[in-house]
Amino acid sequence: MEVQKMSNGHHDLSPDKSPESGFDALENITESETFLHDKTNGATHFTDFEGKTSFGMSIFNLSNAIMGSGILGLAYAMANTGIVLFVILLISIALLSAYSIHLLLRSAEVVGIRAYEQLGNHAFGTPGKILAGCVITLHNIGAMSTYLFIVKIELPHVIQGLMELPDDYNAWFVNGKYLIIIVSVAIILPLGFMKRLGYLGYTSGLSLSCMVFFLISVIYKKFVSVCPVEASKNDIFVNESIYNSADTCEAKFITVNPQTAFTIPIMAFAFVCHPEVLPIYTELKNPSKKRMQNISNISILAMFVMYLLTAIFGYLTFYAKVQSELLEMYSKTDTLMLCVRLAVLVAVTLTVPVVLFPIRRAVLQLLFPDKPFSWVRHISIAVCLLFVVNLLVIFVPNIRDIFGFIGATSAPSLIFILPGIFYICIVPKEQEPLKSRPKIQAMVFVALGFIFMIMSITFIIVEWVTGMKSIGPH
Repeated sequence: MEVQKMSNGHHDLSPDKSPESGFDALENITESETFLHDKTNGATHFTDFEGKTSFGMSIFNLSNAIMGSGILGLAYAMANTGIVLFVILLISIALLSAYSIHLLLRSAEVVGIRAYEQLGNHAFGTPGKILAGCVITLHNIGAMSTYLFIVKIELPHVIQGLMELPDDYNAWFVNGKYLIIIVSVAIILPLGFMKRLGYLGYTSGLSLSCMVFFLISVIYKKFVSVCPVEASKNDIFVNESIYNSADTCEAKFITVNPQTAFTIPIMAFAFVCHPEVLPIYTELKNPSKKRMQNISNISILAMFVMYLLTAIFGYLTFYAKVQSELLEMYSKTDTLMLCVRLAVLVAVTLTVPVVLFPIRRAVLQLLFPDKPFSWVRHISIAVCLLFVVNLLVIFVPNIRDIFGFIGATSAPSLIFILPGIFYICIVPKEQEPLKSRPKIQAMVFVALGFIFMIMSITFIIVEWVTGMKSIGPH
């Protein structure tokens, strides 16, 4: 790539000197040398790279990054908080996530950085870069494992339902361990090999469409379900003994029980998308902070609506007896819910490549910071990551506690702690003094993150000690 230095110190990229058309080609680029900010219209120009992803496709990609497997457990969360408390918590976390992205974009705007790890490097040097890269890697590996666990559990049920096979049928094509390998090689790897995240906008749109179908089906089932025991005659519930108390079908507006404490960090994890924000910002056509913030706000609002409707109608279908994974509550022989299971499988499978991009970016930043783009490294890292995740899903019988601990430390770091600290350290004191209102708000935000982290770790340790059940992370 031939780049000439302009008189203002920035690089000139003329049309006949086009850059490598890949996000990972930016790995060896340093901060402000490739960044221009037009103060007249607020536009951001990356002089070494021209984004080509549209506003709509960027919304699809970020929404798909936000949407996690945690959506299946939100009805359970509502059952343990009550409708009113759940809505208050969900609104609060959605607003905090939007504010967190504002801090992230503001920090990136000041120094012209396009990666979470580079922000850490600018704020704290190499230790900050390593910390950010490790947190992203741990969190996203946990998320990928959660998605593939859903494939491992649900895909055999779908195949058995479609082929009308008995539950005890034993064959390789209904063995979840073989199926996740097939899905990884045939679907996830080819998508993970793509050079640019923007290309996944179409698959992200399909993934979101599948989850909308899941939501519509949950709403429909609420209105055709009869509570309590009579519903089992229509083959809606798993068994007739699911209700055992007279008040089971009464909605609770506020509920406090031992499980309530677990729902707060779980709901926070549902909005983690921060490692994907800057890569999507980089590939956005006509990028600006305001434009990217609008994409983030729309994506968070869309997922908020989906989360809220799924939780309300899932809870109002099964009330206090709803399980931590909503799909488990529906009959495996129900044709509609069989299609819903298939749609959820498609959604989580197509989400894995989007989650893989930030991990590969983090690995490249940590191990090959000054190397130009290489297809060998690009493909090798994707293969190794999927290999490790497949091993975890296949051989570890229950990694919920392990990844629960990882999620308890990584999610608060990504949402609260790191964006706030980056903002405090990166935004110059000349623009915003340390005692200014924005900086004080960022400090409070960081403190809130540490509170979330301490709470989450404490609850998980209590669970390990007492053996209480809880739901898994995002």
